Amino acid sequence: MTKPKTYRFAFIWLIFLLCCCLLLNISLGSVRIPFDQILSSFFGDTLEKESWSYIIFNYRFPKAITAILVGSGLGLSGLLMQTLFRNPLAGPFVLGISSGASLGVALLIMGASFFGGTFAVMITSGYSLAIAASAGSFLVLLAVLAVSIRVRDSMAILIIGLMFGSITASVVSVLAYFSPAEQLQQYIFWSFGSIGDLSWKEVGIFSIIVGIGMMLSVFSIKSLNSLLLGENYAKSLGTNIKKTRLLIILATSLLAGSITAFAGPIVFIGVAVPHLTRQIFDTSNHKILVPAVLLYGAILMLLCDIVAQLPNSELTLPINAVTSIIGAPVVIWLLVRKRKMMF
Repeated sequence: MTKPKTYRFAFIWLIFLLCCCLLLNISLGSVRIPFDQILSSFFGDTLEKESWSYIIFNYRFPKAITAILVGSGLGLSGLLMQTLFRNPLAGPFVLGISSGASLGVALLIMGASFFGGTFAVMITSGYSLAIAASAGSFLVLLAVLAVSIRVRDSMAILIIGLMFGSITASVVSVLAYFSPAEQLQQYIFWSFGSIGDLSWKEVGIFSIIVGIGMMLSVFSIKSLNSLLLGENYAKSLGTNIKKTRLLIILATSLLAGSITAFAGPIVFIGVAVPHLTRQIFDTSNHKILVPAVLLYGAILMLLCDIVAQLPNSELTLPINAVTSIIGAPVVIWLLVRKRKMMF
């Protein structure tokens, strides 16, 4: 079987697997809803209990869509960073975008003890955490973009991004040290990550931002392929390195920043999904990797959410803990089995 046919079959299988994971994710939860009732709800039929319809369309379905957006966005942004910096350990948060978002949330939650009652009132508003995280990540993005214009070396940008992350993390540590236990606990709960707290309106805003980031990534596919052999080779092919770098950083910032703002700092997915995709598809062509990473990230995030919500239980595990516990052994097994890392 030729490779194009193999890839076509693999994508069909991944789409089928994504649909199965989506249905499974919606069908499981603290309230048991018969599977036939879930299928009936999608066809507009009246369910036996009105509460089931509310749970499906106002809680489970938005949560599943959020999981797809988070998994796809993190996987894609991780792929962009690993290709740009030629570093297999690079992830969507190496530029300090997540740290900037964390600083914004920390100032909102734990800054109340320093800045008085204004911050405490802001916490109660529905979009306050998302706005604070977005503002923090946007400020770091502006700093990284300013640096990327002046610095020619991509590795220097990576190091500067890590330094921005260290600075913001140190400020968060100082705030945490002087904050009351209640505020510190609220910040820690946010840092665990959550994909089940968004309304349909928030999901709509989230999906638009992620969609823009994905479109920018698609426009960069040709440049990403040329960067695989180094920046000098890419220049010889006519690639504008500075423009390409800015486009990739902007796409990654939109994806990683919006995900952190709406779902918290979700770990592991961004680093692991690109490696999983390369191991299974055995290619470095971004025309194949980009859509494959989108599908793999969505599937993996749905599976992690299924485990995190503990079916038929009212307890929910932190999504960050599940993504690492479930995903890390899989990556280790694949690398040991393949005995080499595709890049």
